[in-house]
This record gives sequence, C-alpha cells and structure tokens, in this order.
Amino acid sequence: MRKCSFSALIIFLSFLTFFSYTEQILASSSYGWGFKKNTEHKIPDIGKYKEILDKFGSYYADDSGEKVLYVTFDNGYEQGYTDEVLDVLQKENVPSAFFLTGHYVKSQPDLVKRMVDEGHIIGNHSYHHPDFTIVSKETMKKELETLEQAVAEVSNQKELKYLRPPKGVFNERTLKWANELGYIHIFWSLAFTDWKTSEQKGWKYAYENIMKQIHPGAVILLHTVSSDNAQALDKLITELKQQGYTFKSLDHLVLKDMLPEAIYGY
Repeated sequence: MRKCSFSALIIFLSFLTFFSYTEQILASSSYGWGFKKNTEHKIPDIGKYKEILDKFGSYYADDSGEKVLYVTFDNGYEQGYTDEVLDVLQKENVPSAFFLTGHYVKSQPDLVKRMVDEGHIIGNHSYHHPDFTIVSKETMKKELETLEQAVAEVSNQKELKYLRPPKGVFNERTLKWANELGYIHIFWSLAFTDWKTSEQKGWKYAYENIMKQIHPGAVILLHTVSSDNAQALDKLITELKQQGYTFKSLDHLVLKDMLPEAIYGY
C-alpha cells in the first residue's frame, strides 16, 4: 500500500513539475506583432509567428487565394471621423470589424450602437488596454468580460468572439487563455502609421500605403482617428472593387475554416 501511495505521489509531483514547466515555456516569450511589409501584393511572411498562430487557431490573413479583403478598425478614442467612415461603409455595403476599448464604448455609445445596427462586428480590444502578457488570467478575463458587458449595455451585440490584443503584444500563454475564454485572436497583414493625429498627411498618404501593400486575403488594420483614412476610404473601396476584390466579414474568414465545404457553400 505504501509503495502504491509513494508511486502515486511521484507521478503527481512529476505532473505538477511538467505543468509548471509548460506554463513557464508558454509565458517565457513576449512578442510584439510585426513583420516586413510586402509590396509585391502577397501575404507577408510572419516567420516564427505563423506556427504559433496556427497552434492556437489565430488569424492574420486569409490564405485561400481568393481576392477577398477584411477591413478592421481599432478604436480607443474618438476624433470625429467615425461617422464619416460608417457612412462610406454603409454606402459601399462593406462589412467591417471594430475592436473597441472600454473608454471608447463608454464615451461613444451612439457610435457603438450604429456600428452594430449597420451590421458590423464589435471585437474586444480589452477594457483598459493592458499588456496581457504581464497580467494574470483572471485579470485578462475581467478585462474581456467588462468590455463585453459595456458593449451589451449600448447595443444588440451580446456576445464578442474576436480579440485583438492591446498594443499587439502576445505570447503563447495569452493565446491559450483567449481560447479557453472563448476568443479567437485576429491580427493583421496590412497596416501603416495612421494613428498619429498630429501627423496626418492627406488622403493620398493613406491611399498609397494601402494600395502598395494590398494582397488577396488581407486583414487591413485602420484607425478612425485618422482624417487621412476617412478621406481616402471611399476612393480605396471603389478602386479595390474595380480590381476584382470583394469585402467580407471576419465571420467569413473564420467559419470557412470551421465548416465543411458542402455546408459553407464553397
């Protein structure tokens, strides 16, 4: 009996050691999302990040080869251009995703409601915009749930399922935690410096930055604080449609991988 108990104890302690070691490995590295821009109209190479994202079912682009685009915005505060952006999206029938913080939801409830009412997806960008790699799982959970509640209070979207990490910082542990909390990470394959409100350069700056990086399957990251983006958006959408691109929602990106071809209609 004592031998059995001792053996069981050894196995249990070994399991704890392995679990602790695994957790340390997952948390040991912190990454800031980034990659070399591709101007050959191809999906950019993200190196070692590809294996990590695949491991946890995260996305940064659509690799199907289809000429589809996914427009996403990160909104932390309002600069007065979001209504104009929404007007263009509505006119052109382009679905988008808006990744919001708590400050944005609380300060702009009417805009959040409009986003949802017009068919756009609200994504979770956390309530207080912390670095998830240096907080506990409980803190991360609270950040996500508090934002969910805030969105539910001002709109008809009662469930959030897509997450964009604050500051673009992540590691394997935060990707794992997000999955356990019911979230899918959405990164991006096309972006440029558009958020500096004191350094706006005119609509051509935004237009040219996007057009030279555009590629089939691009997940585009924009910020509505940019007057450049607001002024360029209509022209961009028109030109991209003329080039044969179509605009889809993030649900299209994710569900086509989850559902059998016969069910999803491909």
